[in-house]
Amino acid sequence: MVDELMSLQKMQVLSWIYLLVLTLGSWVIVSWSFAWAVLAGGVVSILSFLVAHKDVIGFIESLTPAQDGEQDKKALKKSKLGFIIKFWFRMLIIGIVLLLLIKFSKVNVFGLILGLSTVVFTVTFTALSVARHYLFRRR
Repeated sequence: MVDELMSLQKMQVLSWIYLLVLTLGSWVIVSWSFAWAVLAGGVVSILSFLVAHKDVIGFIESLTPAQDGEQDKKALKKSKLGFIIKFWFRMLIIGIVLLLLIKFSKVNVFGLILGLSTVVFTVTFTALSVARHYLFRRR
C-alpha cells in the first residue's frame, strides 16, 4: 500500500501537475514574467529530480554482491566515487543554468525560487498523504 502512495512515478507526475498549477496561478495572480520564472525553476528542479532518481537506482544496482570479494570492494569504491562525481557535476550544471537564467534572462528570483520548490512540495504533500493514510485508517 505504501508503494502505491509513494511511487516515484506518481511523485514525478504530481511534480508536473504542481508546476502547472503554480505557473498558471502565478500568471493569473502576479504576471507572465513571474510565471516564466516559476516555470523555469520548476523544470530545472524536476529534471534534476529525474536524473537523481536514475543515478540512485544505478548506484543501488551496482551494490549487488559479486563472487570475488576483492573485485567487489574495488567496484563498490568505483561506484561510490562515480555517484559522488555525478552528484557534484549535476550541481555544477544546475548552478550554471541558474546563473545564466538570472544573468541573461532577467528572471524574477522569487519566481525562480518558487519553481525550484516544486519537488519539495511534491515530497512534502506525498509524505503528508502517507501519514494521513496511516493515522486515520489505523494502519
